Formats: sequence, structure tokens, C-alpha cells
Amino acid sequence: LPVRSEPASAGYGCVPGCSLLFSNYAVRRDSLKMAQILTNIYDWYRDLMDNQSDPRVADWPMMSSPFPTLGLCIFYAYFSKSLAPKLMEKRKPMDLRNTLVIYNLFQTIFSTWIFYEYLQSGWGGRYSFRCQPVDYSDNPLALRMARTCWWYYVSKFTEFFDTLFFILRKKTQHVSTLHVIHHGCMPFSVWMGMKFAPGGHSTFFAMLNSFVHIVMYFYYMVAALGPKYQKYIWWKKYLTAFQMAQFVAIFTHQFQLLFTECDYPKGFMVWIGLHGIMFLFLFSDFYKQAYNKRVGRAKREAEALLAKSHANGKLHNGDIVNNNQGACMWH
Repeated sequence: LPVRSEPASAGYGCVPGCSLLFSNYAVRRDSLKMAQILTNIYDWYRDLMDNQSDPRVADWPMMSSPFPTLGLCIFYAYFSKSLAPKLMEKRKPMDLRNTLVIYNLFQTIFSTWIFYEYLQSGWGGRYSFRCQPVDYSDNPLALRMARTCWWYYVSKFTEFFDTLFFILRKKTQHVSTLHVIHHGCMPFSVWMGMKFAPGGHSTFFAMLNSFVHIVMYFYYMVAALGPKYQKYIWWKKYLTAFQMAQFVAIFTHQFQLLFTECDYPKGFMVWIGLHGIMFLFLFSDFYKQAYNKRVGRAKREAEALLAKSHANGKLHNGDIVNNNQGACMWH
């Protein structure tokens, strides 16, 4: 009998049980490929964590792995948009005025201290606004900058309480998608900078953001004190524009490195710059929507007033004749 030179295949020249044999072989081959892919991913991850990161911060709290930070960010989003609103659905809003005053005072002081530390550890004169490489040495100022970056990272978690207090007061209209994205993305983004480049060019955004938060939390604190203090925060209408100017300054400062040589990780420059652009567009859209709502509300109120005037009197050449014997009104 002639002998085939090619391997037998299932369904052609295959003895009973051959199909199962080849099926098991294919499954095993695919399993080995998947195992190799997973091994490569794990090796890449370990190399990234152990060899590419800053060894000075390896043993600092929350710095050994990205997963605790990532997990907290995911839980924050779930808690803010799903769990917490359900828990508060049948509960009355809480009166947290005193709590809010204390919290916003704490955040104002905390942000002021972080801003001061950024100035003292580099941005007060030693750092260059054009190009600032990361100092990975054990120089006291370099370590001070790294510690400041870590505290800035911690501050991104304390800001989660902004959302919690909105929910407890049942002001869920303030827990917008923009709000959750902004607060939910920041801890993980700052973690990456802290892990791989705790210092240098991109810390400009953290310093500037800390200054903005001094202003914002001071405003929130005064607003929480009650109506009689509102006259001191007449400048609140400029806050959104102030935040948007921050994002313009951030991406402008980052993207200047596209046009100059600088010994700073380009990946972080692009990452922070894109964050600035993303938040600029998100805040711009929010500002437009808020403005349109105000205009629409004012228009509806004017139409309602006009309708009421028509109901209570007659219009004659611009005058309202009041049938209720009251004083006439000029329309």
C-alpha cells in the first residue's frame, strides 16, 4: 500500500480517534501561545515596575503597584454614579454646613502647603520653565520634590470628598460626568508621574493646579459660611475662566518641548499636555451648557412674567392697565 508523506488530517485518512488527538493538539498549542503571551506581559510589567521606575519611591505607600490606585478610581466612579445615589434615594439631604466649612478650610491649607513646597523644592527659582529634567539623585531638594509630588498624589484622594458631600446633600446635579471624569482620572495619572518621574518639567502642572485649588476651596469655604458672606465672593463668575486658563497654561508649557531638546520623558509631556486639552474642552462645554441654561431660564421667566401681565391687565400702546386696581406698570 502507498504511504502518505503528509500528516493525516481529521476526516481524511485518519484512523478512529485521530480527530480527538488533533483537536487536543490544537487546544494545547493555543494554550501554550496564550501562556507565552501572558508570560511576556508579566515580564514587561515587572521590568516596567522594577527597572524603569524611580527606585527612590518603590517602597513608599501605594507606589509598589498601580492596582490599588486604579481600583480606588474605579470604585469612586461606581460609588459616585450608581451606589451612593441609590443609598441616598429615600433619605433626606444632610445639613453639612459646618462640615463643609471645616473641610474646605483644610483643603485650602493643604493646597497652600503643597504649592509652597513646589516653590521651595524647585519652581521658586531653581527650576527652568523652558526645560527641566528629572533629578533622580538623593539630593535633599530632589527628594523634597519627590515627597511633594507624593502629597499632591494624596490630595487627589482627599478631593473625593467633594463628590461625597454633594451626594449626602442630595445635590446630584453637581455630580456630572465631567466632575466624575475629572476626579476619577487624576489619582491614576498622578500615580504614573509619581512612579516614573517625581520631579522635573511636568510638575509645573501640579504646582499650578495646587494654586488654583487654593482659590477654589477658599471660595467654597466662604460660600459655605452662608448668605451674609456672599458679598465677599463677587469674583465667583470668573472661576470657570480661571480654571480654563489653567489648562491652557498647562498644555502650552508641556508642548513647548516638541520644539526644543530636553532630557525629560516625552511620554509624560504628551500625557499631561493631552490632559490639559481634554479638560479644557470638557470645561468649555460645561461653561457653554451652564450659560445656555441661564439664558434659557431668564427667557422663560421673562415669558412667564409677560403672560402674567397679559392675564392681569390689557396692553395699550406699551402700558399695562391693571384690572386689579393696583398701580400701573410700565412694560
